[in-house]
Amino acid sequence: MTAAILIDKLKSFIENSVKDFSLPERVQEGDTEEIFRAPNVYKLRLDSSGEAKKKAPYIIIQLENGAHKQVKGENAQASVNIRLIFCVYHEDEQEGAVALLNVIEKVRMDLLRHIVIGGCFKLDTEEKLEWLIYNEDTAPYYAGEMIGTFLIPPIEREAETWLKP
Repeated sequence: MTAAILIDKLKSFIENSVKDFSLPERVQEGDTEEIFRAPNVYKLRLDSSGEAKKKAPYIIIQLENGAHKQVKGENAQASVNIRLIFCVYHEDEQEGAVALLNVIEKVRMDLLRHIVIGGCFKLDTEEKLEWLIYNEDTAPYYAGEMIGTFLIPPIEREAETWLKP
């Protein structure tokens, strides 16, 4: 089980978590009415970063870093740090800020309620699950992020015999 599989499982988990949201998209040239929908969830990057403002609302799942260690005489341990980037759009600044907070809180609560993702990845509750809202004046777009550590199945060595003296 790899970090790439974790990202796939997180994508499904987060899509399910936010499926009931009805957030506005910015009216684009040629559109005749405002469209409301749940945030789209992207793995690692937007499909076109040049269109970031056109994609809102969205959530990006990014891999920040990973670690694998095995202390002699103990089981191997592996983990990855995942960053979730949240972006919503709203013409009303107060409504936009509240919408962003609601999306972040829904994902945070669901992660903390379920902890295990895809049957084999576990949110490490001994580490912080941090989130923040970007306070820059970016209206009508509002963004924030969440960072958490997930335990992933470690790689077990198959060739121990040649290492023995």
